Amino acid sequence: MRPVRPRLQRGIIIVPSALTLGNLLFGIWAIVSAARGDFERAAWLIVFAGIFDTVDGRVARATSTGSRFGEELDSLVDAISFGVAPALIIYFLFLNDGTWGWVAAFFYVSSTVIRLARFNVEQAGHAKVSFHGLPSPSAGMTLATFYPFSQTAFFQTTLSAWRWPELITGLMIVLGFLMMSHILYPVVPKFGFRTKRGILTGLFMLACITAAIATPSIFFFPAFMAYVSYGILKSLAIGFFERMPDVDPMLDEEVGDEAGAELRDIDYRELSPWQRFRKQRQVRRYYGADDQEDHL
Repeated sequence: MRPVRPRLQRGIIIVPSALTLGNLLFGIWAIVSAARGDFERAAWLIVFAGIFDTVDGRVARATSTGSRFGEELDSLVDAISFGVAPALIIYFLFLNDGTWGWVAAFFYVSSTVIRLARFNVEQAGHAKVSFHGLPSPSAGMTLATFYPFSQTAFFQTTLSAWRWPELITGLMIVLGFLMMSHILYPVVPKFGFRTKRGILTGLFMLACITAAIATPSIFFFPAFMAYVSYGILKSLAIGFFERMPDVDPMLDEEVGDEAGAELRDIDYRELSPWQRFRKQRQVRRYYGADDQEDHL
């Protein structure tokens, strides 16, 4: 006898996909705004797309309405909202005067697509405590929120003399590499009122939300840059001390995974850039350059 799905699920199964399409709406709207020269609006539309992207996954897990269709739809939408849209914002701001400026935008979009494809293979459908590589929404919102930050009085009086076209183009390339990297980035932390750590986490998140609402132009770009830098510094520290975790650092085993999701084995040495460099050096030493690819 075929099992009957609960009526609640039949009533709300469309909600996660509707939120994902809301993400797409803001992404397309941001592209149109950037093409019209309204970079301020385009930036905040990317931020709203990021909020919808966060909410749709949480709603799907909370209501047990997650599906492969939803995962694929989410990745396709993210490629537009956090890949194409931020790249076009930077292109219209800094790169459209040159002949080959679009190549940097192409590299960033390609990195976003590769990162999303890898996410679907490795982490989609699992409860996570870390992301494998910089999440594409974080990369996209980092690029998008630069323009509002550049319009603040602090930027105009302190930082405006820097060579920002070159710096932001370089940042876009670095973000592309980080999305494809093995660096671990934390998810939004859990908070509660039963433990001291949960209370402190809740207070920290409340402070961030307050700052984001009160001074969004000042808050978002530095906050995302701090998040990007945190992953790099933590990875370097782990590689320096060569201490890898005893459990999978990308899965939250306290929260049940979605039905049918498979866990995978991970070689933690591959997550350390120092270990990867050491392995490549050993392969070159013992097997020679011609056979290097066969033994990595």
